[in-house]
Amino acid sequence: MARTRIKICGITRTQDAVKAAELGAAFVGLNFWSGSPRSLSVEVAHQIAEEVRGQAKVVGVFVNQPVGQVREIESQVGLDLLQFHGDEGPGLVGGFGDRAIKVLRLGLNFDVSVLHEYPDVWGYLFDCDHPTLLGGSGVAWPYERVAGLGHEKPVIVAGGLRPGNVLQAIGRSGADIVDVSSGIESRPGVKDPEMMRQFIHEVHYAEEE
Repeated sequence: MARTRIKICGITRTQDAVKAAELGAAFVGLNFWSGSPRSLSVEVAHQIAEEVRGQAKVVGVFVNQPVGQVREIESQVGLDLLQFHGDEGPGLVGGFGDRAIKVLRLGLNFDVSVLHEYPDVWGYLFDCDHPTLLGGSGVAWPYERVAGLGHEKPVIVAGGLRPGNVLQAIGRSGADIVDVSSGIESRPGVKDPEMMRQFIHEVHYAEEE
C-alpha cells in the first residue's frame, strides 16, 4: 500500500515550510486569497517556495480569482500545483490541466458525478461545505463519504484534521493525501513545530507498523 502523503497548508513563514519538508510533508500550501488570514504576498511566497523547491511540491491556493491573476502568481512564485477552492467551473480549472486541484465541498446534496466535469485535473480535494468559510473550513465532517470513489486521481481530504484524529480520517476515507492547516497552528498562519511533528509522525508511524 502506498504511503499516505501529507500537505501542510496555509504556510506563511519560511521556517514552517522548511520544517514541514524536513519532517516529510510532500506538499506545502501557500494561500493567495485576500480573504484568508493566511494570505501571502507574492514576494514572501516566492521566498518560501525557493527554500523548499525540490523537497516538497508548492501548491498555490486560490478562491474565485481572475485567471490572469492566477497565471501571474503562478509564474512569479513558481508553483507546482494550483488549488481552486472556490466556485471555479470546468472552463477555468480545465485551463490549468494536470496542474490543477479542484476542491469539492461536500454538502448534503453532493453528487459524485461532478468529478466528471473536471477530467483533466491532477486531483480532487474534499472539504466540508461551510455556509460562510472558503479557502479551508477547519471543520470535521463524515470522511467516509469519499471512501470507495474508485478514481485513479489522488483524493485529498481536508477539514478538521489534527493530531489525534488524522488516522481515523485516513481509515474512514481511504485518502491518498491528508491536508492540515489550522489543526497544527498556535495561531492563524503560525505552525506549531511539535504539533506538526506529531501529525506527520502519526500518519507515517502507523503505516510502518
